[in-house]
Amino acid sequence: MYRVILFDLDGTLTDSGEGITKSVQYAIEKLGMGEYPLEELRSFVGPPLMEQFMNFCHISQERAKEAVGYYRERYSLVGLYENRPYDGISKLLKELKEQGYLLGVASSKPEYFVDKILQHFSLDSYFDAVVGSELSGQRTSKSEVVEEALRRLGVSDRRQEVVLVGDRKFDVLGARAMGIDCVAVSYGYGDMQELMEVNPVYISKSVEELADFFGLSL
Repeated sequence: MYRVILFDLDGTLTDSGEGITKSVQYAIEKLGMGEYPLEELRSFVGPPLMEQFMNFCHISQERAKEAVGYYRERYSLVGLYENRPYDGISKLLKELKEQGYLLGVASSKPEYFVDKILQHFSLDSYFDAVVGSELSGQRTSKSEVVEEALRRLGVSDRRQEVVLVGDRKFDVLGARAMGIDCVAVSYGYGDMQELMEVNPVYISKSVEELADFFGLSL
């Protein structure tokens, strides 16, 4: 029986694609690599940023670090707030807390930005631990973030009681690597084919369906 729920942020708690893709577009332009349509940059929502710049742009780690710096120029001022919680998320978190669940956030986004976003949308009070990556580039993989979240919540020896909720294959695989289950949501940035291929314990098509999975009604 699950008693601890970890949530991914982008594509799970908040619809953050606009701010992320516009900031990626800005970074790629600053690199002198042309202008990409925003729709082509949706793959940047979810995976570690530097790794995705390397894969998408076919550039070295050093150039990817430069891209991340450009990205943050825009994201820290504007992109952070081109974002909104999915409908029903605040109510879901409130009801989960009232039912006694221990809640955490486990995101590959830098923890500094995760905290600012949760505070901006008044979601921070629901969480017992908020974990992200380091601005220095450390702790970027989902498995590392999950492990740190388990440590901070004091449930490293209770993994059978923990589930991660996320929208990309990286969430499912990162959770599995750390010995916990993952419930995937298809309303975020991962399509059904991607999610089905990695076999989460459940795929929820909406926030309401996610609430139902945990025995709640919104």
